[in-house]
Amino acid sequence: MTEEDTGNAGGGGAREGRGKVTITEIAREAGVSVPTVSRVVNGRSDVAPGTRARVEDLLCLHGYRRRPSGARVRAALIDLVFDDLDSPWAVEIIRGVEEVAHAAGVGTVVSAIHGRSGDARRWMTNLRARASDGVILVTSVLEPVLHEELRRLGVPLVVVDPAGSPALDAPTVGVTNWAGGMAATEHLVRLGHRRIGFVAGPPRLLCSRARLDGYRAALDRAGIAVDESLIVPGDFYPESGYAGCAALLDLDRPPTALFAASDQMAMGAVEALRRRGLRVPEDMSVVGFDDLPEVRWSAPPLTTVRQPLAEMGKLAVRTVLRLTRGEALDSPRVELATELVVRASTAARRPPSGAGARGSV
Repeated sequence: MTEEDTGNAGGGGAREGRGKVTITEIAREAGVSVPTVSRVVNGRSDVAPGTRARVEDLLCLHGYRRRPSGARVRAALIDLVFDDLDSPWAVEIIRGVEEVAHAAGVGTVVSAIHGRSGDARRWMTNLRARASDGVILVTSVLEPVLHEELRRLGVPLVVVDPAGSPALDAPTVGVTNWAGGMAATEHLVRLGHRRIGFVAGPPRLLCSRARLDGYRAALDRAGIAVDESLIVPGDFYPESGYAGCAALLDLDRPPTALFAASDQMAMGAVEALRRRGLRVPEDMSVVGFDDLPEVRWSAPPLTTVRQPLAEMGKLAVRTVLRLTRGEALDSPRVELATELVVRASTAARRPPSGAGARGSV
């Protein structure tokens, strides 16, 4: 058995067509054994972190991809990658992806990289090993070296709800976040509210910035000056909605209504109001964004902007499958429509009541 055969025996594959590199050459350059490289390629955990990082960097640099075994041409797998999975929002995306993928006879591999370089590199190593047919990134930001690696591997990529500029000129699936932010704010203006608080999402995300811009545009259209003190930071999770609402209630002139850039933050805001002895919508109207399944059962049911999360997942899979078949896309950028869903958490502005609403106008 030759040294190169040893690499094959370890599961790494001899050569990747365009990369023209063997695991033997990777091992030599990294200063480790061929079996060590093979363990990294196959995603095993019994490799020291420093060694793993060094080998993964070289695998990315040389564009190494594990050759599929036998005569199989397609792996019938799609990788679905999130920053985090601890959100009902992610569950809705997964539901849509799984429905279409299952109908097409394609498996789905779900990963979370948590914004960490090491997790992203391990995911890339596993992607090479299983030779997935396509990748769906959901608001995930990858290092430039990993972007380039995807390009070298020729793996079709679709970005859902892009964080910023679309990666690798990849097709994207999003929603009309600006229009949704405007619709939510205009709804509150029509109800007579003039001091409308806003709990923003992470500013690095394109969807967050668009929702904030929609809020500002609606106020401007109504002739209401934007009060920067009514805009507080958030991260899409309930705790930041709670903290943001509490900060707004502590103002000398608190808002009479609040628009949170996610349903989870809206629910956190409702809890902050409850703990102050205030009622929704009698003391403050609250609007969210997402229309997660549980908000229709909240107390009171939440007015929100519906974004078709499951449909976004379905469209992303269909796009990946078209790319794997070499089909041209109608458009590289698709935005699905948002829709305002009015429930019981919003009402016409009333005279202020309760200590927490002092000074409201």
